[in-house]
Amino acid sequence: MTPIVRSGAAARVGAVLLFIGPLVSWVAELVTAAAWQEPHYSLFYNWVSHLGLTGPSQVAFGQVGNSPLGAVMDIGWVLYGILLIVGTLLTFDLRGGPRPIVIVVLAVLAGVGVSCVGIFQGSNANVANGLIVFHTYGAQGVMLAGNLMAITVGAAGSRIGLGRGRRITSIVLGVFGLVAFAVFMADVFTGWAWNIGLFERAVIYPIMVGHVVLGSGLLTARAARTAQHTSQRQPVPAGR
Repeated sequence: MTPIVRSGAAARVGAVLLFIGPLVSWVAELVTAAAWQEPHYSLFYNWVSHLGLTGPSQVAFGQVGNSPLGAVMDIGWVLYGILLIVGTLLTFDLRGGPRPIVIVVLAVLAGVGVSCVGIFQGSNANVANGLIVFHTYGAQGVMLAGNLMAITVGAAGSRIGLGRGRRITSIVLGVFGLVAFAVFMADVFTGWAWNIGLFERAVIYPIMVGHVVLGSGLLTARAARTAQHTSQRQPVPAGR
């Protein structure tokens, strides 16, 4: 079966970038959430995007937002988006047919989306000046494109070099994320707004875990190929 990923040093760098992108974002999230004091940040209750609010405390989208290290979270999201886009472009071979093209397009949409979340904050000021549209479409874009990418990666996993377990995991993560997206949107638009942070993370975290699965799978497959080639090049001891 023809692979749809590149070989060489650039592809290895791409796999590393895909692996560390979500880790960078998670570290930024933990640091930023820990800095909240009044009120304390709740992973279940508070909007995820409120972590990126900078400036004075404000009531935005029905919740108090007071993030002393909001810039850290914003930088984390932008870096995640850049690492995702660059990592995917370095990894996938667009000459391999429609599947790598679809994966790259979805990665670019997701990467641009998460970067927009960091650049255009979900603040009252951006609601007033209209820039909130970039934040909203960015968030919804990464939620949809990111989970669709996980499903596509899982479906094309054999041509990527992923093992059966990682292929199934990627598909399950993407399907779960899309179902959670529907629940999250219903929670928002019905006005119920119960545990917003919980439902948001149910949509976002499968995407991030999927990128870790993809990046680690690429690195594992590469290490296995390298070991196989090394063993094949070793001379066979002469018989006695």
